[in-house]
Amino acid sequence: MKIYNTMTGTKEAFVPVKKGYVNMYVCGPTVYNFLHVGNMRSYVFFDTVRRYFEYKGYKVKMVQNFTDVDDKIIERSLEEGISSKEVADKYIKEAFTDYDALGICRADHHPRVTEEMDEIITMVSQLIEAGYAYEQDGHVFFAANRFGGYGKLSKKNIDDLLSGARVEVNSLKQSPVDFVLWKPYKPGEPYWESPWGKGRPGWHIECSSIARKYLGYIDIHGGGEDLTFPHHENEIAQSEALQDAPLAKYWMHNGHLTSDHKKMSKSLGNFFTLRDVVAKFPPVVVRFFLLSSHYRMPMEYSEALLESAQKGLARIENCWEMLRQAAVGETDAASADCLTKAEEEWLKEAESFRADFEARMEDDFNTADAISVVFELVKFANVRVHGQAISKPFAEGLLKCLKLFCGLLGLAIEGQIKEIALDDLEIDALIDQRQEARKNKDWATADKIRDDLAAKGIVLEDTTAGVRWTIK
Repeated sequence: MKIYNTMTGTKEAFVPVKKGYVNMYVCGPTVYNFLHVGNMRSYVFFDTVRRYFEYKGYKVKMVQNFTDVDDKIIERSLEEGISSKEVADKYIKEAFTDYDALGICRADHHPRVTEEMDEIITMVSQLIEAGYAYEQDGHVFFAANRFGGYGKLSKKNIDDLLSGARVEVNSLKQSPVDFVLWKPYKPGEPYWESPWGKGRPGWHIECSSIARKYLGYIDIHGGGEDLTFPHHENEIAQSEALQDAPLAKYWMHNGHLTSDHKKMSKSLGNFFTLRDVVAKFPPVVVRFFLLSSHYRMPMEYSEALLESAQKGLARIENCWEMLRQAAVGETDAASADCLTKAEEEWLKEAESFRADFEARMEDDFNTADAISVVFELVKFANVRVHGQAISKPFAEGLLKCLKLFCGLLGLAIEGQIKEIALDDLEIDALIDQRQEARKNKDWATADKIRDDLAAKGIVLEDTTAGVRWTIK
């Protein structure tokens, strides 16, 4: 298995710190609003990574935090006329509802920052004692230039950061690149008692302290690419200032989900909450869509692309239902209880799909290519099962393989897709009818078949090599 490590900028063979175990830390949301589909790209992907590791026999321990104290949460509490805790409680509950809708399994721990203050305060105190942090008028800052490896993840040079920093008027920092570990409270804000007075933690320290408490060491640290700097860079500095080992062995960052070719974000206002999207599309379609591109690549959001994903997923469900009916003898075609010689060979051939699927997943978790293998299996099954006399064990064997792939991708497709697309054989048959109509110069029939297919999302292209079709 190979993973692209942001730290080294290369694909590396995956070797866990402890054989047979994988410790994962994935940065969670700041809970002041409903989650949008851009947030969900990261959570869906790392849930899929976890599923695959468990399939390969690893014991996975996963931690994902909730940031439940933040300026945005305080602002929302004032807008809604409720306490910051009530805001956080409300949107953590909503986040779990969204996780469940997309089939995202619970992490082993979902720590809330407000419940980890003792650990945070202890870590800040240790950083001061070790000479990496300093207190100034109730603030505590990390001195970035005292940590020799600062910038190694994001490939930023601290001198360049200093030269590019704005001059801050009356700054309490010793250097513009220093970052806050603890800040004093303002009237009306939540606070905790500390050696530096009443206040609350900075953003970056929470993940370092939570990871240290719940994991000790990290095999894979994940999150969106926008977290590489400064958040993950600062996590590394804080944590590695107090330990000899790296904070994480592998750093994995997913690309942005974009809208109008700009990063989807609440600050830009170009976001769509998951609730808005699943009002139009089944949640499983959203998950399928989010896995249909390589995780490190940017991905554009549009309803047209979701419609295409829904049609593609319908092809898989068509095949699933065909195999299910055959496996339980609901169709006349599948009645024999024993495999034929041909079916035995076909099932052996089908095993190659499993090997191919695993190869795609183990090449930096390429879910897009893994999905292409699923479609290859669907076509393989359609050709050998649709309208054919087959045995129940043969249908069961193919269905088992399809269920495995869908399960590893977290696609609970059975009965989810309302609009069922044509299967491959039906499309090919209609294309043959169109070709016959064209041969007979029956242009009206040929055009009608093309239009009917287009209405179902099937686009035909006449080429010198024959007719090609794609899903719109």
